[in-house]
Amino acid sequence: MKTSSKTIFSLLIALMIGSSMNAQFLKKLGKKAEKAAQRTIERRVEKETSEKTDQALDSILEPGSGGNQAPGNPQTGNTPSSTGNNSGNNTNTGSSDVPQTKSITVYSKFDFVPGDKLMFFDDYSKDFIGDFPSKWNTNGSGEVVTIDNSPQRWMELIPGYGIHYIPNMPNLPEEYTIEFDLLTHGMDNQTSSTAGIEISLSDDENFKAGNHYVEAWLPVGQYAAFGIRAKNYIYGEGTAINSEVRADIRQAVLNQPHISIAVNKARFRLWVNEEKYVDIPRLVPENKLTTLKFNVNGIKDGKEKIFISNLKVAEGGVDLRRKLLSDGKVSTNGILFDVGSANIQPQSMGIILQISQVLAQESSMKLKIVGHTDSDGTDESNLTLSKNRAEAVRNTLISVYGVSADRLTSEGKGESEPVGDNNTPDGKAQNRRVEFIKQ
Repeated sequence: MKTSSKTIFSLLIALMIGSSMNAQFLKKLGKKAEKAAQRTIERRVEKETSEKTDQALDSILEPGSGGNQAPGNPQTGNTPSSTGNNSGNNTNTGSSDVPQTKSITVYSKFDFVPGDKLMFFDDYSKDFIGDFPSKWNTNGSGEVVTIDNSPQRWMELIPGYGIHYIPNMPNLPEEYTIEFDLLTHGMDNQTSSTAGIEISLSDDENFKAGNHYVEAWLPVGQYAAFGIRAKNYIYGEGTAINSEVRADIRQAVLNQPHISIAVNKARFRLWVNEEKYVDIPRLVPENKLTTLKFNVNGIKDGKEKIFISNLKVAEGGVDLRRKLLSDGKVSTNGILFDVGSANIQPQSMGIILQISQVLAQESSMKLKIVGHTDSDGTDESNLTLSKNRAEAVRNTLISVYGVSADRLTSEGKGESEPVGDNNTPDGKAQNRRVEFIKQ
């Protein structure tokens, strides 16, 4: 094989990108990374013999002849990709081998209802790739990354004893919900990994456990079916609850699950996708906890990685049925859709379930369903999208919950009635909403 040194140099760059798991998995920008890669390439050019160079080029030009396989979750062989589980901003551009989103009928009994007053939302869209996200704080390190060809951004959480990741947000109220998407990489059942992610609620605003706290630990390791742990600590009393809920979420954590948490005063509930695993009525020390924190631990051999995205914290999560009955109107940004689409994301079904229950109780009630969008896209396309989304909610009430079609009407307002700033992720999340109005 005859090639110029310039061609060899270019192809070796491609080889390094193709054969290095981290380089292929994380598309990082940054001068330091580029310089380090350049120095490594130069050393390899000087070191490699012509024979090894030919073998390397053959593995590039003839895939399957000994080159490395594209990285993914070892159990499935899939390349990690985005699920689109955010407030309408994600795209679904992953591998066709990734399991498709479950039917909304699977979620028809999903009773999680997100808060209706947004406190924090971050999809890292305003951050540079390779930087630590600007709306967070940590005593360790981390960075924003993209994965494969998906535009979805994730924050990689670096493990370490006592290291926490804290969103910069107001103090937690009495009643609120927490949602985020979870992504894992490098997990397999070949090693006794105890990898997991811990979600903490604490009265300490910095990096200590605090005098009062609640911890929920989600296992992501594949070695065994580890349970979900829930623990609290109350100053002067010690640990009142320290339990492990039997759960096998191994398959779920390989497929970018959506995690939902609801805190209603002392009550703590946690869902993984549509399944509720934790429901403890007296876990949370009331009027004590102010701060949300994340931590990862148990990482094995450095190959395992944990990422989160689309963190949404909202005050409320209370019973929308009473509000609709008392006020005759309720607005929510908790019904989520795929980007640019009227496809309802199935984890949004808790709200639609509650609306159906009101209609079942009030047999004479009729509702108008109104869709709203953010300002992304043209006025015309947003108007059409909002109409289609409102109609999708109407059709779900009819087809899934058996509401008579003549009791429901729908319309769209597009971006014409914003309630938040369309120049910020938080504002856009507020503007993507659905209203139910008694007729």
